[in-house]
Amino acid sequence: MENDKQTLSYKQALSQSARVGFRVRRSIYNSDHETFRSSVQKFLDRHVRSRTEQFIEDRTFPRDLWTEAGKQGFLGLDVPEEYGGSSAGDYRYNAVLGEELAKVTVALSSCLGIHYDVVAPYLVELTTEEQRRRWLPKFCSGELVTAIGMTEPSSGSDLAAMRTTAVRDGDTWVLNGSKTFITNGYSADLVVVAARTSLEKKAKGITLFGVETGMDGFTRGRKLDKVGQIESDTAELFFDNVRVPHANVIGEIDRGFIHMMERLPQERLGAAVSNIAHAAQILEETIAYAKERKAFGQPVGSFQHNKFLLAELVTQIEVSQAYVDQAVMAHVEGQLTAVDAAKAKWWSAQVQNDVLDACVQLHGGYGYMNEYRVARAWRDARVTKIWAGSNEIMKELIGRELGL
Repeated sequence: MENDKQTLSYKQALSQSARVGFRVRRSIYNSDHETFRSSVQKFLDRHVRSRTEQFIEDRTFPRDLWTEAGKQGFLGLDVPEEYGGSSAGDYRYNAVLGEELAKVTVALSSCLGIHYDVVAPYLVELTTEEQRRRWLPKFCSGELVTAIGMTEPSSGSDLAAMRTTAVRDGDTWVLNGSKTFITNGYSADLVVVAARTSLEKKAKGITLFGVETGMDGFTRGRKLDKVGQIESDTAELFFDNVRVPHANVIGEIDRGFIHMMERLPQERLGAAVSNIAHAAQILEETIAYAKERKAFGQPVGSFQHNKFLLAELVTQIEVSQAYVDQAVMAHVEGQLTAVDAAKAKWWSAQVQNDVLDACVQLHGGYGYMNEYRVARAWRDARVTKIWAGSNEIMKELIGRELGL
């Protein structure tokens, strides 16, 4: 009975801290950004919070959620108004959306983020007028879900070693190969696929293609059985003599690797934004738990070790947030380098995982129970040290910049 009372009190505390506030004032957002944040929170309150258990059970986010996000204007932040977007012209709106999604369900931040934050630059900046008119309106409305196909079973983070090929045959390209660990891969209507078009050029011979649902020879494997983020849609993709019209080439032929390298910093920055927001939210909930949960007649947070540990965790989050915020502003000003994005990505992922591991420990046995958000968050976060380029690859990039 005592445990039930403590659990109830904990849940009440969570409801009071559902929207975390940073103790150190953040200066990168203005009133317009905060108004936008409020609209995202209302969307989450109305369409997401009460359905999270169903998403996990179904192992997917349903289409009505995508179209509702489209109605709110969340999917076309970087898309010009003439194609149905909002043409925000300010990456801070992307960051606000990523933060708020991650606080409620980091898997949703992953799925929507791939669409509005990762794929959008390819479809806006590299496409022809015909392609933009064909794809972008439904991209913004949520009727057309997108994914990006880079990673392959045999090459992982080594994009230059990909084996998927595309050979030109008149007005079409014949695509063969496979991709794996593709977020939104199972349900995407349009996948931006990287393939080798000039084998002798190695990394300099890659081209991007828009592969659409229904193309003969384009199939998907089962939804992958992941450790965490099980409600997100992740799959293998297979291409068996898929004939892709030349009209679906995205960007310049043989410049796909360069196109990807130019846009990976934004993907890595988006990951960093989500990582810190996710960890900060769960840390706030853990602090609430530590105040309410009692052991030996006193709150567990009052023990000196736990008090010191929580002080360390809060400091890690706030210092990391300051760096990520500066990276966001650098990107807004067009000054974010690939190396600085790599630093933000690997560091935020490491801090996120360290903080969440400590949060599980602070919850004791409850921290290992699936009914507690901290357990799910712990599982969900582990992949962030792997995707968008593993942390080891990020350190390699930083090391090269040091001349090592």
